[in-house]
Amino acid sequence: MSRRSRMPGDGRSFSDSAHYLTLILAVVLVAVVAKLLWLQLIDAPSLRDAAAAQRTSALTIRAKRGTIFDRDGNVLAMSVDCKTVYCNPREVNDPNGAAKIMAEELGGEAADYLEPLTRESTFAYIRRQVDEDKAERLKNRLEASKVDGVYYLGDTKRVYPYGSVGGQVLGIVGTDGNGLSGLELYYDKLLSGTDGTLLLETGADGTPIAGARSRTTDAKNGSDIVISLDIDIQKVAEETIAAGVKQYEADSGSVIVTDPSTGEILAACSTPLFDITNTSVIEEGALDLKPVSSSFEPGSIFKLLTMSIGIENQVISTDTPFTVPAKVRVGDDMVGDDDGRDFTMVMDPREILRRSSNAGTALVAQSVIGSDAFAGGIQKFGIGQTTGIDFPGEVAGLVKSREQYDGASLGSMSFGQSLALPLVQMVKAVGGIANDGVLQTPHFLISSAGERQEWPSPGVAISKDTADQVTDMMRTVVQEGTAMSARVEGYDIAGKTGTGEQADDSGKYLAYSFVSSLIGFAPADSPRVLVYVGLNGTPYLASGSAAVLFSTIMGESLSDMGVQPSS
Repeated sequence: MSRRSRMPGDGRSFSDSAHYLTLILAVVLVAVVAKLLWLQLIDAPSLRDAAAAQRTSALTIRAKRGTIFDRDGNVLAMSVDCKTVYCNPREVNDPNGAAKIMAEELGGEAADYLEPLTRESTFAYIRRQVDEDKAERLKNRLEASKVDGVYYLGDTKRVYPYGSVGGQVLGIVGTDGNGLSGLELYYDKLLSGTDGTLLLETGADGTPIAGARSRTTDAKNGSDIVISLDIDIQKVAEETIAAGVKQYEADSGSVIVTDPSTGEILAACSTPLFDITNTSVIEEGALDLKPVSSSFEPGSIFKLLTMSIGIENQVISTDTPFTVPAKVRVGDDMVGDDDGRDFTMVMDPREILRRSSNAGTALVAQSVIGSDAFAGGIQKFGIGQTTGIDFPGEVAGLVKSREQYDGASLGSMSFGQSLALPLVQMVKAVGGIANDGVLQTPHFLISSAGERQEWPSPGVAISKDTADQVTDMMRTVVQEGTAMSARVEGYDIAGKTGTGEQADDSGKYLAYSFVSSLIGFAPADSPRVLVYVGLNGTPYLASGSAAVLFSTIMGESLSDMGVQPSS
């Protein structure tokens, strides 16, 4: 019987192969088990979060915006709770019925609501910032009508206890809760706080899952602020300038009232005004504060700075005599006075200011002050530089540097022409005269979150002695000169009128189109109130227009600040 022969090594080869295969299977099994353990025990939370992120809907929880108070603690702007109404159109089972109820409760036409209720999406806003009582009535009626798919989210909205008063300064807040203009914009970071979020789990089609978990990140409310406005003075300022623009046929008008010892702004406005409680209609330019954002030729109020510079440099005193001809050469032009004087007069600086003599001021500037001292002096007053006011949109103006002066610059600038600046610069500069030569930054913010805001002085423009001499000349202007209509019975007022010509786009001065203004402070020896009033594009001189408005606003301001008459 033949026996089949076996090759050497065959049995060992089979055994080794089986062994290797077993090892490979074991390694694979261990790897699979390890992966499963990793996924289940270690990576499960992140996977769950990733999966949830793919099927969550995030809604914003609005932070409650900080309250704005005036200097006396009156609430000017505050946020109140309200509701945002939204829907999931895929869940809305009766869009026509829902639209009819919404129109009845929220206003408008039913057709206005059909679009969001029937949109091809899983989310649509119905109405933002709905009063809570209206939202509750809407909810009850929709539930009674068995309408599904409409939801409500907590929200806040701005309300104004004093209505439209101060709206231009306060500014607008958008439906997203962000400041859009005014102090609401400037101090948005302080007021706005931090919004929260509500995360809702949704199905593949975006529909919220009933009973599914939600996650809320709470909102952090904004800080309250106290500003320097006095709401009573603000009200009078707005009413007076609005009426004055009509009465004196002006294109627009502006007012700033400050405490010159601190720079705190008690009132500020410019026309056109707007109603902050109804922002559906806002005229062009109504959101701007013109004394901050627009530049004008200041006119004769600038003569106060020219005389201050002359006295500070000890080249004139209040009674230094000057022989002033009817007209003085300034560059290629001959400059005369608004009163039509056609004869030579001997005038001292007091008389030059009392009469508001352009020729006299140009003569003083060109003959004894000089370009170098003049340029250095207006720089110390901050002319041509932003004041640092805490309000959006401030411009620096157009003021020539010393290197840019030509033959006419010194003479024309001395009485407020050939330069343009926002009038808040004059408020700061004349406030320095009122404050013994020490400048203060015009500002609104007094405190935030209970912490007082410090506003250090930006510097000294002139000495106290110079300031006192200029103030005394300003008294004369009110008592006997062009500002007699600015007087307030029983009070010692220091002031100066200004009638600056306005130029067209080509640079040519327009006939009977002035910036008529008056700036002054009281009581003259210890000022508590400074008032600037300006009418832009009026055919009336300041003595018979701005001065009258000044008197009304100054009288209210002194009374409201508790300043007693001196006589």
